[in-house]
Amino acid sequence: MYSSKNQLAAALQLAAQLIVTGTGVKILHVTLGGFDTHYTQQQRHDDLMGYFDQAVTAFYTDLAAHGMSDRVLIATWSEFGRRPKENASAGTDHGTSAPVFLMGDAVKGGLYGAAPSLAKLDTGGNLAFNVDFRSVYQEILEGHLEVDAKEVFSQSFDKLAIIKA
Repeated sequence: MYSSKNQLAAALQLAAQLIVTGTGVKILHVTLGGFDTHYTQQQRHDDLMGYFDQAVTAFYTDLAAHGMSDRVLIATWSEFGRRPKENASAGTDHGTSAPVFLMGDAVKGGLYGAAPSLAKLDTGGNLAFNVDFRSVYQEILEGHLEVDAKEVFSQSFDKLAIIKA
């Protein structure tokens, strides 16, 4: 298996081994911390995204080498967003909106939702989201995991058509 020397890559390498060996696992969760960038955000964010890129590249390379990349969808999310206005420490504070990235052979590429408007911040200085995260989860459940989203959610959300049929 392809190897990269970072902790996220090591966790994803274990995930790839679980997938490739046929354990039947349906969902795996790994984490990458450090995005709470209240100070010196630019350098820290650049470093984190490089770390993330190396790990996901190694993971996908492992899966593709074993003919399994078409069976895996990678989804990223954060428990908090960031505010767009820089604070006094060259960072940003917690906000309400954040991007979600979906990657893999099953994903229809592209940008879904409009770019957030800096002219339409709420009273706390937060961006307004354009895509409800539950719409994304609904797409993953129904389009990739083949689970009826009604078993998870009590309502339906906008369809995004982000997963290939």
